[in-house]
Amino acid sequence: MPVDAVGYFYAGAVAAGGILGYTKAGSVPSLAAGLIFGTALAIGAYQTSANPSQYGLQLGASSILAGVMGYRFYQSRKIMPAGVVCLLSLGIIARIGLRALSTGATRT
Repeated sequence: MPVDAVGYFYAGAVAAGGILGYTKAGSVPSLAAGLIFGTALAIGAYQTSANPSQYGLQLGASSILAGVMGYRFYQSRKIMPAGVVCLLSLGIIARIGLRALSTGATRT
C-alpha cells in the first residue's frame, strides 16, 4: 500500500501551526488544538496508508477544522492561519471524497 504522504504533510502542517501560534502569541489553545488535531490526522494518515477505506478519522478531523477555521476566517477575514487551514482542510475533504468515489466505483 502506498503511504499517504499528503495526509502526513497535512498533519504536520496542523501541528506546526499550533506550535507556531504558541511561540508567536503564547496561545496555549493553539498549541493544544494543533497537537491534538495533528496527532489525530497523523493517525488517520496511518490508517489510510494501511487501508484506503479507513478514512473516517481523517475526514472527521478535517471537517471539524474546516468548520471551525472557516468560521474564524469569516469573522476575522485573516488569511493566516484561519483561511489557510480552512482551505487545506477543504482540499483534504475533497481528496478523501474523490478517493472514496474512485475505490467505490472499482468495487462494483
